[in-house]
Amino acid sequence: MIQALIVDDEPMQIQGLIRHIDWEKLGYAPPLTAESGEEALAALTSMSVDVLITDVSMPGMTGIELLARLKSDYPRLGSLQTLMISGYDEFEFVQEAIHLGAKAYVLKPIKTEEMEEKLLAFRGAIEKKNRIERETTALKEKVTGSLDVLQDRFVNDLIEGRAQTEQFEESWSRLLDLPSAEGQGTEQERERHIRLFLFVCDRLHAAQLEDARQRILLSDGLMRAVKVGMAEFPNLYIGRTGADEVAVIHLNGTPSDRAKTEKQFSFVQDVTREQFDVSVTIGVSRACGRWDEVSLLYKEVKHMAAKARLGGGGLVHYFDQTEATDYREFQLNQEDIPEIVRLLEAGEGDLAIAHFNRIFDLLLIRDAASFSYVQAFGMGLISELARKFKRPKEADGDMTIEMWQRLIACTGSEEVREVVLAYIDRYGRLGRKEQAAQQHHLIARIERYIEERLRDNVTVKQLAEQFQLNASYLSVLFKKETGKTLSDFVQETRMNKAKELLKDPNIKVYEVAEQVGFQTTAYFSYLFKKVTGFGPQEYRDYHYGK
Repeated sequence: MIQALIVDDEPMQIQGLIRHIDWEKLGYAPPLTAESGEEALAALTSMSVDVLITDVSMPGMTGIELLARLKSDYPRLGSLQTLMISGYDEFEFVQEAIHLGAKAYVLKPIKTEEMEEKLLAFRGAIEKKNRIERETTALKEKVTGSLDVLQDRFVNDLIEGRAQTEQFEESWSRLLDLPSAEGQGTEQERERHIRLFLFVCDRLHAAQLEDARQRILLSDGLMRAVKVGMAEFPNLYIGRTGADEVAVIHLNGTPSDRAKTEKQFSFVQDVTREQFDVSVTIGVSRACGRWDEVSLLYKEVKHMAAKARLGGGGLVHYFDQTEATDYREFQLNQEDIPEIVRLLEAGEGDLAIAHFNRIFDLLLIRDAASFSYVQAFGMGLISELARKFKRPKEADGDMTIEMWQRLIACTGSEEVREVVLAYIDRYGRLGRKEQAAQQHHLIARIERYIEERLRDNVTVKQLAEQFQLNASYLSVLFKKETGKTLSDFVQETRMNKAKELLKDPNIKVYEVAEQVGFQTTAYFSYLFKKVTGFGPQEYRDYHYGK
């Protein structure tokens, strides 16, 4: 039942509300009462109350002052459903009460029906709020009760690169009680020590690959082995990142902690081998200090583990400077350069340049002493562009050879940047010219196609299917190239063709209408006169008559 508190300095007013309102029918318990603001404040802070009904004007603490006191000193009572009772000359005070959180008001003399309507609305709002709180509590209990699910989602959020916002750590800290960064002072002065362990099952037997049940058992078995092996260590977060792969995030581990956890690697490998006859390769990442770097840690270690498994698997590998250089080369050749090429191919020249500059800046930071590495990156990008997009030779010679020669002559990293950007810019300009030429050729083909099939009434959809284009894109492209809409072009072409046919006196007007795609002679004649100012026969007589 909902509990209300009535506050009024006139006892008769209180008794009238208690007597004339059917509280039980409305879903309320018998109301509590208070004859002053001070008495109400004591009741509100000591008992559970859902609805506050208070007069505006009372000696001592007024209803307005009571609300202000609750708002300033007892914020937990801010969710009270409050109804103000006022006289006509006190309406300006009601406005202040609403500002302080009152949900409704009634004017004296009080009408029972109006009062009950307000109380019913309050009950609906309270029931909805209670339902939301119950569902939220149940969800929290369900989520918190499954720590494994939470850790799995946390690890996958990090690996998938979702740690890009300030709210990320705050939200996960509430669920997982994450330890804070080490050290004191500003965010820059505080540091985390994040390391990633990756457990990957090596080659499976043919029977294991084909048996879904065996794959599921293996996946669960590897997960259990990692959890049991790492169970005694704090600040470890475990997640399944693939069918045969488990990642562990180790946060703020001391050298001693790391040594102890790494001693459990052999336990995981032994258990998995004994139960499933499968070896496990383990990769240990470098350390990083920010959540948004974990995604890169995972990519680096996964690449290292994949390469190591080619040699047989079943070992523990540590990511070092040699591995870092190898991964950067892989990333440049398999991810970064293809992405720049893709952006240029899509006509996104500005994005391609921005992506190139971002990669180049990272190279300067990570490989400051290796100018040859930066130079090799420039050569690789230009070579890939030259291979991917065959360009005709320009009047001043082959552009690619010219750029290679300029790269070889560079003596500094920024010179390399300028040369590659110049190539991208020139490539982009050539690409735009070629694209314009291709579009011009395409529109010319479409125009011929329409002219040859005037009597067929070809639709935009049919044109789009014929030339393998999106219908909307075709309409926009045609207007951009010709300055006319497709329908305008069709009408103009029909009229021009009709004028030609009308030169021959042996062709009847209805035959002209049919040949240019009109189903009725009447509509053709109407449209022809609208365009030329003459009916078809008038046009023939005026221009070609003897």
